[in-house]
Amino acid sequence: MQKDLVPSLLTATNAPGTSLAPAALVIARIEYPRLEADPYLTRLDALGEAAARTVDGTVAANGDTSTLARIGALNEFLFEEMQFSGSDDYEDPRNSCLNEVLDRRTGIPITMAVVYMEVARRAGIQIDGVNFPGHFLVRCPEINAAAGTGLIIDPFHAGALLSEHKCRVLLQKHVGSKVAFSKALVAPATRTEIVVRMLLNLKLLYVHMRSFPQARTVTEMLLALTPSALSELRDRGLLAYHLNDVTGALRDLQTYLKLSSVKEMDKDARDEHAQIWEHVKTLRRRVASLN
Repeated sequence: MQKDLVPSLLTATNAPGTSLAPAALVIARIEYPRLEADPYLTRLDALGEAAARTVDGTVAANGDTSTLARIGALNEFLFEEMQFSGSDDYEDPRNSCLNEVLDRRTGIPITMAVVYMEVARRAGIQIDGVNFPGHFLVRCPEINAAAGTGLIIDPFHAGALLSEHKCRVLLQKHVGSKVAFSKALVAPATRTEIVVRMLLNLKLLYVHMRSFPQARTVTEMLLALTPSALSELRDRGLLAYHLNDVTGALRDLQTYLKLSSVKEMDKDARDEHAQIWEHVKTLRRRVASLN
């Protein structure tokens, strides 16, 4: 792992303001170790300036200063003029890396949302991320509207506006009946929550690809952001096990077993817990054989 990735991510995530691009570009360095962030930040600045001109010009021409009109102009700029569009190829790591999304103008829901939020902010429009289950969305608070209201927007589908009914349909499509719809599901997400979700997506992709070194790097970053996440400690240990890192695997898996509570687990989790014990026993035997 590049030694500076974790501190760089913490610095970007904890920096003043709401910008997501610096953290997203640190994450992209897992796939592109030599990536320079500045050219992409400059590109976002240029996109934001151009978007501001489009939005201001549309408002001036129509005399409509509503939030809806401004979002419509932003959508026209990003999805018609600049031709950004969502990609259904979730297995391509390029679609999870902000540099590639800007280069190729396509990405998965969360990276498309990052582009949308970053360009909107530079154009003077407040857009918040929405950690919606199965499909990341954004929202824009409406001017002069009651607190808690706002436009729910899907950057993956060309800035489509979603009613509550459409949100319910989307939830059913992605998670079925596992999660009941509530207003909390469309509440604004924090920057840390968004960065964590980007990392979780990438970890799952790397595991599916059996790219275990990259997946372990992601778990290191996740643990830096969420130190109490036992699932990440477990996964880092399992990845170390697959990578034949006996010391790292024993350290993490033994700590996980010590801190986790079997009483609170369902049958599948207890079976997994038992399997991890078997891994630990195997690792201990291997260590003993070397002494």
